[in-house]
Amino acid sequence: MDTVASPFSDDVEALKALLSAALERADDAEARLANARARESATGAMIAHLKLQIAKLRREQYGASAERSRRLLDQLELHLEDLEADACEDDLAAEVAAARTADVAAFARKRPSRKPFPEHLPRERVVIPAPCSCPSCGGVRLSKLGEDVTETLEVIPRQWKVIQTVREKFTCRDCETITQPPAPFHVVPRGWAGPSFLAMLLFEKYGQHQLLNRQAERFAREGVALSTSTLADQVGAAAFALMPIYRRIEAHVLEARRLHGDDTTVPVLTRGKTNTARLWVYVRDDRPVAGNDPPAALFHYSRDRRGEHPRAHLASWAGIPQADAYGGYNELYAPGRQPAPLVEAGCFAHARRKFFELADVEAAARRKSRGERTGMIYPIALEAVQRLDALFEIKRGINGKTAAKRIAVRQDLSAPLMADLHTWLAAQLAKLSRSHDLAKAINYMLRRWGAFTRFLSDGRICLTNNAAERTLRCVPLGRKAWLFCGSDRGGQRAAVLYTLIQTARLNDVDPQAWLADVLARIAEHPARQLDELLPWNWQPREAIGQ
Repeated sequence: MDTVASPFSDDVEALKALLSAALERADDAEARLANARARESATGAMIAHLKLQIAKLRREQYGASAERSRRLLDQLELHLEDLEADACEDDLAAEVAAARTADVAAFARKRPSRKPFPEHLPRERVVIPAPCSCPSCGGVRLSKLGEDVTETLEVIPRQWKVIQTVREKFTCRDCETITQPPAPFHVVPRGWAGPSFLAMLLFEKYGQHQLLNRQAERFAREGVALSTSTLADQVGAAAFALMPIYRRIEAHVLEARRLHGDDTTVPVLTRGKTNTARLWVYVRDDRPVAGNDPPAALFHYSRDRRGEHPRAHLASWAGIPQADAYGGYNELYAPGRQPAPLVEAGCFAHARRKFFELADVEAAARRKSRGERTGMIYPIALEAVQRLDALFEIKRGINGKTAAKRIAVRQDLSAPLMADLHTWLAAQLAKLSRSHDLAKAINYMLRRWGAFTRFLSDGRICLTNNAAERTLRCVPLGRKAWLFCGSDRGGQRAAVLYTLIQTARLNDVDPQAWLADVLARIAEHPARQLDELLPWNWQPREAIGQ
């Protein structure tokens, strides 16, 4: 039977063709849109990356341009992370969209450059089985020409193990005497935790601000159930074992002729309420003056901020303290103080900050945009900041030079600026009322002018106390995680561990690796050779054996 053609078949085929063309055009449009989004995301990520690089280079070359510069860098880092993630998502979406069309090529994003994987990492070869015969002709006479290797970084989850130390007993068949090897040294008497575990516990708590209860939860998820009280017991024992190292660092810090000092609040839980205690830090760092002595940080804890605490910390010390204008230091500068009065050196960063707060146009604009109350922007404050910045510019040029070279440059360049600054400040003060905010900022410098000009005659003195502020930054970071110390003893223990960890960081030593090795060796290490375990002298056992 002959097939009768449907009168609508041509129309159906035409509709199919039209629909197919419409779908192709839709796919093309979707692919182009996806490419545009990918290109926009990639461009945004590249701009953010370049802005971050410029900000970092400016900070390295010129130093911090404002007190909030570190925070701005952190914000740029977070912004770049999000933009890079967005660019990767849009890039993959563009590839999927382009695969559905033959007319639009996928946008090829220039991905961030990556350094080769470190050579010290172990390599595991996974060889994909080669064909036994030629897929083209079926021949079996195959000869290897070479290979292509693709490296993928992988991580093995943390592995736990129990080390069994066996001490066999023997008896003598002749005299029936029982002998047994002596028990090995252990950092904690009758302890069950190994040195690497203790080091991880301490560093996570005081270096990474992870509370013990959070660590215990993570251990439990990994199949090792340890209570918080059990972990706390080990922390106390390890801190006790490390006290000799703390004392050696304390002695090293107090041998310096110049120290940076600062303090910050630390909430402490006592009798159901929270009191505000203090953590003090004293930093020895002579690298800006081409000093060869290793840097170190010494932390102390106190229940309050009374002046008796810094006087007790520095009771046997004499030299140049660089700190803020805290009144508790005043007795240390008294002429009859023993063993000798301390020589005060002013911090220009503190002085600049007082003017900067009155001249921060950007902060005022942000507050105004949020509908908040804004203070006055004073041209006098802005000029004061510019005059102080000129001193900082000179400082950057002599950073790392010897004390003699620093004095020569300061006498030549900084001394005239300081003389002009004093004259200008005095003239501006005469125009202001006594209670004016600018008057307070000016008096902060004029009343301590001797301390602020001392850097002109002593090349060891730095313009700022930033070394102490940088070292103390770990405490505010930790406060956000642990909120308060559990007791005064906990605050004292924190001071000990902060001293160890921050000193290791100042000497570019991995704190956790150093603590693990010290805890493994300190029990049997001779006391007279204890300095070998200090961060700047430390060598791992592997390096010693080579």
